[in-house]
Amino acid sequence: MKELAGRLAALDPDAGAAMQVITYFDRLLEGRAGLAALVRGAAVLTGHPVRLADEPHRVFVRVDAEGRRMDGGGLPDPAWPSAPLEPDGPPALWLERPGPAGVVEAMVLERASAAIRTVLVRTRGWAHEAAPDQAMTEVLLDAAAPRGARLRAARRLGLDVAGRARAVALAGGAARVQAVDATRPDAVDAGDERAGIGPAVPVADLPESLAAARTALRFTAEGTDRDPGPRVVHADRLGGLAVLASAVGPDTEPVPDVRALERAVAAAPWMLVTLDAVATGSSLRAAAAAINVHHSTLQDRLAGAEHELGWSVHDPQGRLRLQLALALRRLHRTA
Repeated sequence: MKELAGRLAALDPDAGAAMQVITYFDRLLEGRAGLAALVRGAAVLTGHPVRLADEPHRVFVRVDAEGRRMDGGGLPDPAWPSAPLEPDGPPALWLERPGPAGVVEAMVLERASAAIRTVLVRTRGWAHEAAPDQAMTEVLLDAAAPRGARLRAARRLGLDVAGRARAVALAGGAARVQAVDATRPDAVDAGDERAGIGPAVPVADLPESLAAARTALRFTAEGTDRDPGPRVVHADRLGGLAVLASAVGPDTEPVPDVRALERAVAAAPWMLVTLDAVATGSSLRAAAAAINVHHSTLQDRLAGAEHELGWSVHDPQGRLRLQLALALRRLHRTA
């Protein structure tokens, strides 16, 4: 795509830029970006404020040229360049400046509106009564949105703005908000999805809870033999492990213990689930019971595992080393 854009730019700079616009919004969709991120992208790319004003579905997002959320602004000017969300539909995405759109600006509006429609269909099936919930949730969790806008969004979602809530980050990029029940402050409904649970915070501080929840999500696993580990991780239970997330990602060079773990995992199909059971079990007998093997079978497996790893997992120090290697392995897979 970059090579093609380069060739087109040599022939027609506008065409090359248009190809880059297509790539940009495709990547946002692949990363499961929300409505606010898509409108922000359009504003930054064009260098002008952009607003999403979908009156039928009560979805409103307005972002300035620097990518900051804005409130108000009055009615859209019919002279502004715009794009509908549906073919033959009314204008819904507006570039806040007079005059016709240039080639690149028109492409930004077209691709952004198509991406916004995809998000609305994906998240809520474009339901009239549900789309506002999605938009309001995004405002509430957006750290760039003004505090007042976040509190108004909380009220529209039925939250007590004087109460506490937590954000839940889901695999795939989605997020939701759960009010904290004063009678059961630790109760969380993660459903059946892989999720990171943010700490309970004042409603206005939910963007901070979401950031912590996304960190916790990186420590989760599918909970299968191929990817054993917890499907739900609470951010406020990570302790010092959370520090690792800021330093380790897909592009980080693995430390020797992670390389050793990968070699061990490649040596036998049972290796990963066995090592995870040993790392998280209260004892070797508990680990054997967790993976449904006899204690002697587990001992035989560990002899081979320790040979591949290069260290013993029978003592507390060795198990801690294994726990860290498993955690680092998960962090290397996700940013």
